[in-house]
Amino acid sequence: MIFQQLFESGMSFEVFAPNSQDANIEKLLEVYNGIELDEELISKIQSIDKPIYILAFAELWCPDCIINLPAIKKLNDINPNITFSILPREGNENYMDNYKISGKPKIPTFVVLNDRFEEIGVFIETPKIVKEIVNKGNQVEIIVAKRKYRKGEYIKDTIKEITNIIMKRN
Repeated sequence: MIFQQLFESGMSFEVFAPNSQDANIEKLLEVYNGIELDEELISKIQSIDKPIYILAFAELWCPDCIINLPAIKKLNDINPNITFSILPREGNENYMDNYKISGKPKIPTFVVLNDRFEEIGVFIETPKIVKEIVNKGNQVEIIVAKRKYRKGEYIKDTIKEITNIIMKRN
């Protein structure tokens, strides 16, 4: 089981984060501390009663990782059945072959796994809502959305997207 081996060789959020520059850790914690979820979403996350594993390929120099890693940390804080392990992209690109976009491994890539370490879904780079705005091509909307995204304003969408992956297959 390659996913299980990869998961077990990864790092926790607490181990991974201090290995980066202070400015990145500061932004990561700022995003995490700014997460506000409604009771309905919290209840949905709390209702997950089977182990879920999230294998995260990430680097803390990456703005998308700084924005989205706090999402899986929040999921774990709300429900300890959801655990995650972080691996750097560098040196693990070959494990990301199935998740490449335009021939390149994108980060973060969160592979959501069930209790048997079987893939049930994947989240890549940004939440769908941001991708949809970019794909529409309206430059003003893209600029506004990217500014909001960089401030962590779409973190709830990342959490909803990952929760929906889990709920679909759990």
